[in-house]
Amino acid sequence: MRRSLSLAALLLFPAALTAQGPVVGDAAPAVSMTVAGKDGVASKPVSLASLKGKVVVLAFFPRARTSGCTIQMKAYRDRFDELFGKDAELIAISTDTPEALAAWAKDEAFPFRFGSDVGGNIGRAFAVANPAGTVDSRVLFVIGKDGKIAKVMRPFREIDPTAYDDLKAAIQMAR
Repeated sequence: MRRSLSLAALLLFPAALTAQGPVVGDAAPAVSMTVAGKDGVASKPVSLASLKGKVVVLAFFPRARTSGCTIQMKAYRDRFDELFGKDAELIAISTDTPEALAAWAKDEAFPFRFGSDVGGNIGRAFAVANPAGTVDSRVLFVIGKDGKIAKVMRPFREIDPTAYDDLKAAIQMAR
């Protein structure tokens, strides 16, 4: 069942009405990205193809250090072992610079990597970027070990505790 979008979401992201992006069963788009974590910016980009064989969670979010995004990332951090365990890879993606994401990861001791989508190319591939490519909307994709989309959470409800339970169940199903 598709949920209706809020008026604010429609005003900020009018493409959300028509943009569908990959759906369950589709192969995940072939993208690569610069990643950053609490130890800094990685020297080499990471491609989704290089993660095949693992469950991957791509958590698109609008902007680092904003209130809703901080709630979401802290929930991932605080429930990391329970949600992701050792065999699921979380990459949180925004249009922030790799340096800004690395600084935030270090300040908050986030145990996962961030993907930098400066320019919005990854967001466009997943149909989550605003038309200008300056901000990605809050959408989550669980990708199975076979590289196919196993679950789409559009939008991801970061302040709803049951959203994290739904995520945990989706990861377990994708294993």
